[in-house]
Amino acid sequence: MPITTSSKALVDQAMAEVRTYSAAEIKARLDGAGDPQLLLVDIRDIRELAGGTATGSLHAPRGMLEFWVDPASPYHKPVFADEGREFVLFCGLGWRSALTAKTLQDMGMTNVAHIDGGFEAMKAAGVPMETLEERKARKI
Repeated sequence: MPITTSSKALVDQAMAEVRTYSAAEIKARLDGAGDPQLLLVDIRDIRELAGGTATGSLHAPRGMLEFWVDPASPYHKPVFADEGREFVLFCGLGWRSALTAKTLQDMGMTNVAHIDGGFEAMKAAGVPMETLEERKARKI
């Protein structure tokens, strides 16, 4: 069966329909006291976290996010019910996060966006990062 829509076309369509921030915009929102409404959501696979993640971000694997967001799901995470927050998703390069933000919008979320260029762009822009060891120590 031939593929009729490429993954690039899906990403391009999602990018046209979701709110997209640059890594520099996110860094500016995090500087100083930070933005208490902003919650960065790392949707990368657990194996990708070995290289660190954005400080204070929430890890929500791409394969579970729709279930964690849905209040009717047995996997629902209450953090996603906070309508006063803006959930800004990131992945490695910004492709998966665009697709995921679009899916969450299709589910009815209006307080969701993603970061163009993802984790790589965030590192380059100087967004604060933490190792997994630092994250684990902070949660104790």
